[in-house]
Amino acid sequence: MIKVIDLQNRNLAKELLELQRASYLIEAELINFFEIPPLKESLEELIECKETFLGYFEEKTLAGAISYTVEGDELTICRMIVHPAHFRKGIAQKLLSEVESWNSQLSVYKVSTGKDNPPAKNLYLKNGFTFVSDFEVVPGLYISNFEKRKVEEA
Repeated sequence: MIKVIDLQNRNLAKELLELQRASYLIEAELINFFEIPPLKESLEELIECKETFLGYFEEKTLAGAISYTVEGDELTICRMIVHPAHFRKGIAQKLLSEVESWNSQLSVYKVSTGKDNPPAKNLYLKNGFTFVSDFEVVPGLYISNFEKRKVEEA
């Protein structure tokens, strides 16, 4: 089941923070960079962030989450989080589809991920995102930017 995560629910926010750390540790290993902001984020910083979170629950366990912001006609995916014990179950795909469904009136979707994170890059490419560019955020660490634009119907 996918539902909005209320970050004011401290127990749920703590569960999300633990999930985030487990998930981003895998990305850190893939890209060989362990200073990823979500690994360093405190509970208070998470609670105060201005992102909308959707959680994927298996029974009562939070197995995955996605967060995003909307500005004008543009949605930016900020985080895609799946617990390593739940990899390869289609959870990221379901979360991405749900965000697009809930925000189908928007024209542009953007996302970034580590250049050396093939699973994430493949997820976005197979969902119609186009590679835009790689950006060096710190020496030796590159982030790949993707976007998806909806075509206006004539």
